[in-house]
Amino acid sequence: MKHATSFLKFSAEQIEAALAAAPGQVDDPDEAYDPNDPQAVEAFWRKGTLVREGGITAVKAALAERRRPGQRGPGKRPPKEAINIRLSPDVVAAFRATGAGWQSRVDGALKEWLQTHSLV
Repeated sequence: MKHATSFLKFSAEQIEAALAAAPGQVDDPDEAYDPNDPQAVEAFWRKGTLVREGGITAVKAALAERRRPGQRGPGKRPPKEAINIRLSPDVVAAFRATGAGWQSRVDGALKEWLQTHSLV
């Protein structure tokens, strides 16, 4: 079933009224830049990537072109640090017996331990 697409249409008067009601200064501490500072706005948008058509595929391709060779895209969360650690065979066996994701469960157990113990 095809979904109907609807767009809001505003009259020139409605647009003028909205612009007149808009604040002259914006004070939002969560904003990525100060919209009242032209240099900050320019610096913010200079980092942007302009794609005129092509949808999400074109956006992904344009962002990939900006990356240096070997550079990964932005992660969803900070990456974990890869280390080598020696654990007792019985500890490793117990966690491995829980199935896939056992290393993440070891990480979780260590985080939980850190919440209740002081290292200093």
